[in-house]
Order: sequence, then C-alpha cells, then structure tokens
Amino acid sequence: MGNFKKYRNLIEIWVFALLFLISACTAEQEASAKSAPNIVLFFIDDMGWQDTSVPFWKETTELNSRYRTPNMERLAAEGMKFTQAYATPVCSPTRVSLLTGMNAARHRVTNWTLHKDKIQPMEANHPTLEFPNWRVNGMSAFAGDSNAVHATPLPEVLQEKGYTTVHAGKAHFGAIGTPGENPLNLGFDINIAGHAAGAPGSYYGEDAYGNNQPNRSVWAVPGLENYHESNINLTEALTLEAINTIDSISKTKAPFFLYLSHYAVHTPIMSDRRYFQKYIDQGLDSVEAKYASMVEAMDKSLGDVMDYLVEQDLEQNTAVLFMSDNGGLSAVARGETAHTHNRPLSSGKGSIYEGGIREPMLVKWPGRIKPNTVNDNYLIIEDFYPSILEIAGINNPKTVQEVDGKSFVSLFDSKVNQTTQNRALHWHYPNEWGPSGPGIGAFSAIRKGDFKLIYYHQTQAYELFNISEDIGEKENLYAQYPSIAYELSKDLRAYLISVDAQMPVHKSTGKSVSLP
Repeated sequence: MGNFKKYRNLIEIWVFALLFLISACTAEQEASAKSAPNIVLFFIDDMGWQDTSVPFWKETTELNSRYRTPNMERLAAEGMKFTQAYATPVCSPTRVSLLTGMNAARHRVTNWTLHKDKIQPMEANHPTLEFPNWRVNGMSAFAGDSNAVHATPLPEVLQEKGYTTVHAGKAHFGAIGTPGENPLNLGFDINIAGHAAGAPGSYYGEDAYGNNQPNRSVWAVPGLENYHESNINLTEALTLEAINTIDSISKTKAPFFLYLSHYAVHTPIMSDRRYFQKYIDQGLDSVEAKYASMVEAMDKSLGDVMDYLVEQDLEQNTAVLFMSDNGGLSAVARGETAHTHNRPLSSGKGSIYEGGIREPMLVKWPGRIKPNTVNDNYLIIEDFYPSILEIAGINNPKTVQEVDGKSFVSLFDSKVNQTTQNRALHWHYPNEWGPSGPGIGAFSAIRKGDFKLIYYHQTQAYELFNISEDIGEKENLYAQYPSIAYELSKDLRAYLISVDAQMPVHKSTGKSVSLP
C-alpha cells in the first residue's frame, strides 16, 4: 500500500509537470504570435521603375515629374528606398519566385501561365526555336501535380507561425483548372478576387470587372459582386475589401500577412476617372493620361492602407513592403514612343534590359528601419521569401524546395556597411513573350558587381554592360572586355548546369541551344 501511494504521488508530480510544460509552451506560442509584426506586401503589376514621383536614380527625371504618387513619397520618407531591386521580365515567374524563394531557372515556371498543360501560342508558332516543356501549370503545394513546381508556399510557413494570411487581387500562380489557380491552396486563409488570369476583364464596376463581357470571361475578376454596377474602380474595390478584412482580423490580436496584389497597372489601360483629367490638362495624350491615372489610383490605395494602420494603432508593429512584378510595359499598348517609357532605362516588360527587370521597392518597419534612408545594394525577387520570414521571426524553415533567395533584412541596418555586390544574380527565360524590342527574346543573363552579361538563345550572341556607368545599356562592352565576359559566361553556365536549366531547341537542326 505504501508503494502504491509512492507511485501515485510520482505520477501526480509527472502529470503536473507535463501540464505545466504544455501550458508554458502554449503561453510562449501565444506571446510569440502577439509580438510578431504584421506584414503588408503591396505588390503592383507592370509598374516601371520610373512610374512614380519617387526618384530611384541619382536624379529626378521628367517621368518622376509626370506621375503623382505622394503616398510612395511618404513611404520612402518613413522607410528605406532600394534603388536596385530586380524581378523577372514577366509576371508568373516573378510571382512563383516570390512564393517559393526559388530562381526561375530552378522552378521552371519561366513564362506566364493561363491554360492547363498548354504553352503559349507565340511559343508554339515560333519560326526557329522549339521551346522546352516548362511548368505551364505554375506552382502547387501538393506533390504530383503535373507540369507544376511543388513547393512550400510562403503564406503556408507564415500560417504555421500563427499568422492569418490574406490574398487580395491578382494571383496568377497557376493555370485554369489546377490547384495553383486558387490562393486558398497555397497557404492563404482568405482570397479576395484572385484566380488564374493575369489581367482583369475591366477595371470598371459598371462592367462588373469583366463578368458581363462574354468575350472577356477568362479575364473576369471573381468575387467582387457587391461592387458590380457601381462606379467604383477595381483598384478601389480591392483596397476597401482588403482593409475590411484586416480590420476583422486585427480584432483577434493575431498577426496578419496581407498580400495586396493589385491588377493595376496592367492592361487594359483604362482611366481612373478621379484623376484622368488632370493628366490631359498636363498635356499627355489620352493613353498616357489613362495610364498615369491608374498609377495615381494605385498610390491612393497605398495611402489608404497606411492611414488605416495609423488610425488603428497598428503602424508601429507592421512592416510594409512595396514592390512590382516586372518592368513597365513599353513594347505595346502605350502612347508615345515604344521602348522609352522607363527612360533612362532601356526597353520594358519582357526584356532583359534594365527597363524590363528593375523595380521600385520601398520598405518601412518602425523601430528597425531608419526613416528616409536609401540602399543601393542589388537584390532579386526570390529574396522576398526568406526576408519576409525573417521579419516574422522565422529562420531556417522546413521547405520541400531549395530556397535560392537571400534575406535582405540585414540591409535594414543603415549603420552596418552591408554589401551584396559580390553576389551573382541570374535570369533565365527559354521562352517567347510575343512583342519584339530591345532585349526581348529567349535569353540567359547574369549580373555580378557592376557588369551584366546577356546571352541570347536564338542567335547565341552576347552583350556586356557596365550598369553602374551605363544604366541605359547603350554600349556593348563584350569585345572590349573579353576576360570579364568570359568569367561571367563561365559563372552563368555553371549556375544553369547546377539547377538543370531548360534550353530551347533549334528547329533547323533539332539540337539544343548551347549553354553560354
């Protein structure tokens, strides 16, 4: 009987200790979740480096004077401006890199997605190249989905940390009829108006955002029925829905991740009537006035979100990141002269020139980033994956994919002389975009330090530019600096081999395009 009492006492002590540990761990997790910062990623479609009144170059240009983006100016004044932030030349590769942390050469969603198991028509009909079987279905959080890259999505990792994850706007992560078309399958708790298509049917509520246009049905924006037949622009509708959603979430005290991914300023170029006339009065042609009004509407959305954070006393515990998915559209659909809309950068969307890949990037994180600071280090879109996780307090997460991105959080400390200039950045586009122009076509490229080397698949020609001295990429230095070109081509080749990058095939010979 005495031994029974002794064992019972021991059992009671162990049970008490176990309950204490469980309680302590739960309390620690709850405290961690409450202290974790909210994160807002304000992501714009097709916005060029110069589509803003914020100068990202050494001087203010005439394009900076054209656009009115006071809230971007406010965000820059309250945070850090990154002058050399890069993405890919077209949208889906960038968005998949963002959600996976993988370089496009590795994840192989190298062109824009739409129809299941189908390459784009301009690729199927190319006169001289046969393009590889890239992952036309986009990305998936599930293993075994055909023609899709399997990865642990960024919002899924945040979910596990206790974040409520919200997607609002353009998704474009996966093809129609695949799991990746729905953000709810990629770690988002809430999806507002996101689907497979990469553009809206219309920006006008009167058009039901394309839902009452049978010939635009594939582009019709889902889930905004409350705004149909109204005069509310799509950019405004998404902003209202996003703010209403985080208002509900913030009352639960759980941290939130808001991915506000605007369809703007992608085509169709349609005026925001609130701002259009001022740009006509400014002397712009009608197309460019419409475009500028779309930019200002986007900026108004940014201001509304920032105002909400201040009004609800959330500002001090919220990191706000601003980024675009590729360079500004310039080859088609714009007014004025093609390939000049991102000057002093050359070309635009679809191009490996700076106009196609360099983006406006801003970050504000109160208490961590000194206001009104500028960072000239370069970085690339896959870096957002580990960076956002580090902001959330998540380091070395378990993922099914190899993450190529490098966190840029250390660059927030302006007192530390951090540099990324010895790092190589890589681009790989074994595809066809459609329009022609400078730097547009199938290519591979590398930037390391001041120099960028481009290798064109169709002609197997090279270009070498000193970006620091020649931001407009006007002088090809390939013949002048053969040793630099050789070293960069060797590094580019080694990288492409390391990720088993796909290459096109010459139709005339049936042989694969040679690696650089």
